[in-house]
Amino acid sequence: MKAKQVGAKQGLQWIVNGFYLFRCNPLIWIILCVSLLSIAVAFSYAQIIGQIIFTILSPVFMAGLMSGCKALEQDKELKIGHLFSGFQVNTIPLITLGGIYLVGQILIISVAILVGGDTLMDLLLEGKRVNENELKSVSGNMLSATLVVLALSVPLMMATWFAPLLIMFDRMSPFTAMRLSFFACLSNFIPLQIYAISLIILAIISSIPYGLGFFILIPTLFASIYASYKAIFVDISETE
Repeated sequence: MKAKQVGAKQGLQWIVNGFYLFRCNPLIWIILCVSLLSIAVAFSYAQIIGQIIFTILSPVFMAGLMSGCKALEQDKELKIGHLFSGFQVNTIPLITLGGIYLVGQILIISVAILVGGDTLMDLLLEGKRVNENELKSVSGNMLSATLVVLALSVPLMMATWFAPLLIMFDRMSPFTAMRLSFFACLSNFIPLQIYAISLIILAIISSIPYGLGFFILIPTLFASIYASYKAIFVDISETE
């Protein structure tokens, strides 16, 4: 399996292809996304422990949704059970990926706290009041911490963006999948930028009619990830 570089306009085509997959069975897609959101909310009631567990399991649920996309592509039926199919195939590598992502997030937050300083940490965690001089200092530290978070979060996101699919469909190890995902995103930076900007615009539009547009946009987003995977990754054995 290798990643190829695609044209800039593919960023829009992924969204279009994702919408086509959504249109194949919109009702089940909506049920799947609402179910995933409900699971996330249920875990959130357990506060930090619940959030940790959901973060670790997120690649498993993502792989399940991607298996549903593959089923639709093969003219098969999309089922609610697809959401949990990641618990049946390559579950341990997917959970390992979730654990790596969690550790990465913790490290990023730790670095941001170090950059932000004690005053910023007290302000964010305890709501401590600060005077005008401290506020100026905190504002500068907050900007620095934000830049650090962005600088470190983007590579982590790139490494994990396609990783669940590579683990699920190509039986890769977590680290191999993350490495290939990172370089695939790097070599397709421009179409991914167009893809991201297009999704932001669509999110703004979707929020206007009482947010009802998100019932279409969120399933389309998941399906577009599968579409981008199919466009970028090529099985070497099939090209020889």
